[in-house]
Amino acid sequence: MIIEIADIAVQPEDKDAFAEAIQRAARTVLARSPGYRRHIIFASHETPGRFVLQVEWDNLEAHTVGFRQSPAFAEWRAIIGPYFARPPHVEHFDVVVSG
Repeated sequence: MIIEIADIAVQPEDKDAFAEAIQRAARTVLARSPGYRRHIIFASHETPGRFVLQVEWDNLEAHTVGFRQSPAFAEWRAIIGPYFARPPHVEHFDVVVSG
């Protein structure tokens, strides 16, 4: 299992519209992707317009190849991309400890 963490910035005035768009995109596009397990979307209290997306994938390739190189990625970006204040910062993590 691999965890994708995406740190996403949108304009504060777009935060409600983005929250709706990313929820819809996750439900209709992301969740259909092979290797997808689950996701959590966080919205910051301290920094309006900052979101963190956590996605659990079967393995790194499920995200970097299976999803990002598929037509689903273009669909995903078409829904949420117009809200980005700048490109998201994305990293992949291994779980060390889970409580």
